[in-house]
Amino acid sequence: MNSVFVYCEIEDGQVAEVSQELMTKGRSLANELKCKLEAIVIGHQLEGVEEQIFPYGVDTVHVADDKRLFPYSTLPHTSIIVKLFEEQKPQIALMGASSIGRDLGPRVSSALHSGLTADCTSLVIGDHLDKKQDKNYENLLYQIRPAFGGNIIATIINPDCRPQMATVREGVMKKQVLDPKYKGKVVKLDVAKYVSDADFAVEIIERHMEKSKVNMKGAPIVVAGGYGMGSKENFQLLYDLAEVLGGEVGASRAAVDAGYVEHERQIGQTGVTVRPKLYIACGISGQIQHRAGMEESAQIIAINTDPEAPINAVADYVITGDVAEIIPKMIKYYKENTK
Repeated sequence: MNSVFVYCEIEDGQVAEVSQELMTKGRSLANELKCKLEAIVIGHQLEGVEEQIFPYGVDTVHVADDKRLFPYSTLPHTSIIVKLFEEQKPQIALMGASSIGRDLGPRVSSALHSGLTADCTSLVIGDHLDKKQDKNYENLLYQIRPAFGGNIIATIINPDCRPQMATVREGVMKKQVLDPKYKGKVVKLDVAKYVSDADFAVEIIERHMEKSKVNMKGAPIVVAGGYGMGSKENFQLLYDLAEVLGGEVGASRAAVDAGYVEHERQIGQTGVTVRPKLYIACGISGQIQHRAGMEESAQIIAINTDPEAPINAVADYVITGDVAEIIPKMIKYYKENTK
């Protein structure tokens, strides 16, 4: 048990952003544990994919390349990972909390009887003392995530079973190239040894994919509105401000539930996670569920009629007042003072 493993998703020949983020985090965990960082890629026409992976500090890339493995299907991917983990015995395994990771992770953990913590917001190495058994565990993975509807932050550990498995949503971790020239080892798997004919009982005949029209994660500025905006019509103020600033419009769950804006703009525990250079929260109270999706923003401005709103605790600047009065002034003065 001497490695941290990351399952890398492939999108149009590119390693998914969430996988890049997990490799960055995996490298820091592996450094702390003084072990190797390994990655597994499953799909077709993967020649040279390791060149996208090594720069994140990956020591070994396991590649399963077969035309039957693309597009993703549950059974063969599960078989390959389960058997590989049984061989390599990693101590930690990380996957993105994407549609693929949420399908694959529970199946792998169930087959290995390892347990799985979903939607983690933080991963830390630490120790644990079991007072009942008077047993001390060292270098466990603290799997940290909101629980009970976001009302508490739970720290979950897996003292005895391996691997310690967790899924993490895109945008929660930072991605950072360790060294563009970093070189590791490529291990090409003999797919026939890891899958059976029964794994291909389901055949994907057609795929229909629609690209998201909203690029929340890539926006340098996000103007987000909550239930305090009052109506769908009032949300137009946010679109006006975002247009002037060159940003995107986001929303809290309460605003989405009220029908003010579509779900794809929802930020928070049940939406997307963003970390823009500037986050302007308008009429958002800032419960922990929402803060989980934006508190890593570089600068936060909160506009709210409630001076005691929880969002103010994480904001760099607080404007107490009515958004319907403040936002038009922001637009006006920004235009006046910007060439």
